[in-house]
Amino acid sequence: MRRRALLGCAQCAALSTLLGPAASHAQASWLAPPRFERPDLASDEGGLWALMDREETRLRRSPFMLRDAGLQKYLQDMAGKLAGTHAPDVRVYPVRTPFFNASMAPNGMMQVWTGLLLRVDNEAQLAAVVGHEIGHYLQRHTLERLRDVKSRSAFGMFMSMFGLVGLVGQMAAIAGAFGFSRDQERQADHIGLALMRQAGYDTREAAKVWENLRLELAAVHGGDPSQRSPLFATHPGSAERSATLAELAAGDSGGYLGEDEHRRALAGFQAQMLDDELKRGQTNETLALLNRLIERQPERADLLYSRGEARRLRAADGDLELALADFERAVALGSEPAECHRALGYLHRSRDQAERAREAFVRYIDKAPAAPDAAMIKSLL
Repeated sequence: MRRRALLGCAQCAALSTLLGPAASHAQASWLAPPRFERPDLASDEGGLWALMDREETRLRRSPFMLRDAGLQKYLQDMAGKLAGTHAPDVRVYPVRTPFFNASMAPNGMMQVWTGLLLRVDNEAQLAAVVGHEIGHYLQRHTLERLRDVKSRSAFGMFMSMFGLVGLVGQMAAIAGAFGFSRDQERQADHIGLALMRQAGYDTREAAKVWENLRLELAAVHGGDPSQRSPLFATHPGSAERSATLAELAAGDSGGYLGEDEHRRALAGFQAQMLDDELKRGQTNETLALLNRLIERQPERADLLYSRGEARRLRAADGDLELALADFERAVALGSEPAECHRALGYLHRSRDQAERAREAFVRYIDKAPAAPDAAMIKSLL
């Protein structure tokens, strides 16, 4: 239940609506406020900045942070294009967490989670989410929410929005009590799209982020995403959302997508992100995600293996046959991960096909002799 609440509410913290009244093209020329000076430590804003500085230090030391110079530069450059004159004050940290989320603290610290990076198809879609968060930052919405918090215990929960441990443990309660208001969300939507336009991104991609997320959540609870996520329960229906997003991007005929650049930036992390997604334990959502990714990139053996493994682990009616087909197709492509052979071994073993299981396990050991579970697989052999 905690995992289920987390996904939906993390989406509230990250995207929390690409909705609201349609923006006119006058908003494309929206002007950002001047760069923020560090507030007096004695003020409520100054105290919040100091606490965020402490959280940022913890984040830099966290084992969840991805310390890769190439990925860091890619994300920093993208956020910088959106932030404009505020770019020197924005610091982006990629965080290994398999949920759809990005968040930005009032001191300029931004977290981008790997679950978000896995789900967007190109840089423009990522810019839609990041631009939305920068919109909250530029309007100082976090400070407004802080001033609405009265009790000390509530303040502690509010602060945990920006800490990894607290975020995972308390996101459900936080989203319900301290989510940005609808007006704030609409303001962030409009600013985010204005920033995308100014940076040259295709604003039409923002609607696709929302629709892809809706389809993923619709894979459970009879196709009703409102039963899965507060994000969909508390905002207009899908038809109205689609119309609003289309109007927000009305008149925009193109822009930068950055699909190849996005893929290159994530190339070294795809296996890790897919493995984390499988371990998230939300198989129906994972399969909806993988079906969409495979439709876009049908020759990626790693995606086929991941979908097959999700089906093998679920083991519902017909799943094992579909899993076998995915594994065999991945092997036929010739670029399958070693884990594909391990999964084949387990699948054949569950069907009492000992010789085929042995062959698959042997291939796994040959391809990954130093794998952490090599000794256990050898014992099975």
